[in-house]
Amino acid sequence: MSAATLAVSGPLPYDPECILLPPVSDVADPELSIVIPAMNERLTIADTIKWCQEGFRKANIVGEVLIIDSSTDETPQIALEQGARVLKTPRRGLGRAYIDAIPYIRANYILMGDADCTYDFREIGEFVREFRNGFEFIMGSRFRGYIEEGAMPPLHRHFGTPLTTAILNFLYSSRFSDIHCGMRGITKAALQKIRLESQSWEYASEMVLKSACLSLRTTEVPVRFLKDREGRSSHMKRGGFLEPWRAGWINLRAMFIYHADFFVLRPGLVALVIGLLLALPQTFGPVRVGPLTLSLYWTLFGMTLAVVGLQSFFLGCIVQVMYNYSQQVTNRWVRLFSYTRAMVVSAILALIGLALGIPLVKQYVGAGLVLPDVNGPANHMAAVGLLFVIAGFMTFSSTLVLHAAALRGRRL
Repeated sequence: MSAATLAVSGPLPYDPECILLPPVSDVADPELSIVIPAMNERLTIADTIKWCQEGFRKANIVGEVLIIDSSTDETPQIALEQGARVLKTPRRGLGRAYIDAIPYIRANYILMGDADCTYDFREIGEFVREFRNGFEFIMGSRFRGYIEEGAMPPLHRHFGTPLTTAILNFLYSSRFSDIHCGMRGITKAALQKIRLESQSWEYASEMVLKSACLSLRTTEVPVRFLKDREGRSSHMKRGGFLEPWRAGWINLRAMFIYHADFFVLRPGLVALVIGLLLALPQTFGPVRVGPLTLSLYWTLFGMTLAVVGLQSFFLGCIVQVMYNYSQQVTNRWVRLFSYTRAMVVSAILALIGLALGIPLVKQYVGAGLVLPDVNGPANHMAAVGLLFVIAGFMTFSSTLVLHAAALRGRRL
């Protein structure tokens, strides 16, 4: 049976390239949707769907299996014959497969996994229980469950997965044990709230880190992880030696990008404070601290730290508003940098800075356009004045960008 001869279900809410093919015996009003991307999985797709259906019976739940298919073999026909719904999509990445599936998922509870019989969908009861207990994101953990001998390469098991899991837990203050487990559950409302963007492998990290940023009710359950069947190799292995390293790198990229404020907001505040402590005491001339004399060069160093720190701090604020993980955080920054207050502060900072530069200008003109002694008070005042002018401009421009980001977030 070709895909062209199969019935197409209803209007397409999003991408017209996606075509939904329902099975002959379709279930009504499912409570759980098992959503599985598949590409050329004819060897395992039938057993995967049978395992799902056995899992529904054991968990005493009405469920549907939705296969997101971009195959060139008979995978979709086999899936339809086994009673699964098939969403035909172009080949464009694992993360994109889940994005494409969202409009077609009918159940409130979603369970994700692979079509290769490595995750045991016969054992889904604990996911169902945790969903009914009110959890919004349920992460499977192979390390807390069972890993069959030969199922996970030693490099992944003992280095890659533990390392990237530890990095994510550090960045996001989470406590996951296996962030790359492909078997995971999420409510449909939470999946829509996450606004999944990643097109490839990094979707796994994006889901985990956004669940932390959005403070979703999260838990972990142990899962069984089985080795590939004879005659089948995973897509990771098909990609060659560099594929695991590439997957790890793009996952790290997702962790850093979606929590960019971690690297700029608080470090920026620290740099700003240190810079001000070095620069401001020298406003009217060099300062002695024990045996050390803080000269104009220390003022310039403090000025540099303060400017870099202030810019980093503002970038962190803008990132938090852009991502809008928490409306409370967005409202806090918008209130702190209210337009009128920020404009007044910007003007005051600029005026103070210009005033501090006047003595140096007078000396410069009076000396026949020759700069005075480098450590003179006027030089120190001018350097600190320049810091005030820069801070005023940065406050002005960053406030505009912050409010623009907040306005865009409210429109989404």
